[in-house]
Amino acid sequence: MTNGTAEAAARERLVRLAGDKGVSLAALSAMIGRNPTYLQQFVRKGSPRRLEERDRHVLAQFFGVPEGELGAPDFARGKVAPVGRARGGGAAWVDVPRLPLGASAGPGAFAAGEVPEGQLRFSARWLSRNGFAAANLSVIAVEGDSMEPTLRDGDEILVDRGAVPLRAGIHVIRFDDVLLVKRLELAGPGTVRVISDNPAYARAEHPVDAVEVVGRVVWKGGRL
Repeated sequence: MTNGTAEAAARERLVRLAGDKGVSLAALSAMIGRNPTYLQQFVRKGSPRRLEERDRHVLAQFFGVPEGELGAPDFARGKVAPVGRARGGGAAWVDVPRLPLGASAGPGAFAAGEVPEGQLRFSARWLSRNGFAAANLSVIAVEGDSMEPTLRDGDEILVDRGAVPLRAGIHVIRFDDVLLVKRLELAGPGTVRVISDNPAYARAEHPVDAVEVVGRVVWKGGRL
């Protein structure tokens, strides 16, 4: 197989894998810490001509395929692990993109089009054990004191955008074009209760269709 044929096969294979898993190229680009059009350009324009080794590692591990299917050179065709390795050769770590957003203070977007400003590394085993798909995860910062003492200003939270159906817990929501992190409870048929853990803030009830749930908060980290 010539280099050009192998590169084209890698692009076609990536498209098939993404389609089979139901994940967009933009979401995969964010997962590997690239701008949202990175993999679209790779697939459609052949730019870059081949994936960088680290990007290929992460994608191969996410899809559970040998790196050769994504264009690895012969010496690396059997590799499937990303940055770290666990005993037995599996992936040790997954880099989740940090998005430049703050939840609970001011307007914001939250979509696959956001360009990450770094990554936070999580144990691949921990993510798998908890049923989290890497392509659905993002890290953002908390702003303000409305969720104290549970979440404090500056805490980082891991948001699972694939968490369905809605159930009680802490979520990132968009309400009146403002991005918020709040505790949600189902208050009755077609109604959701929006709660700030800080008792200085009032709780409210809204129609379910008035509150856009962006994702469920599944982890927090911050300074002591």
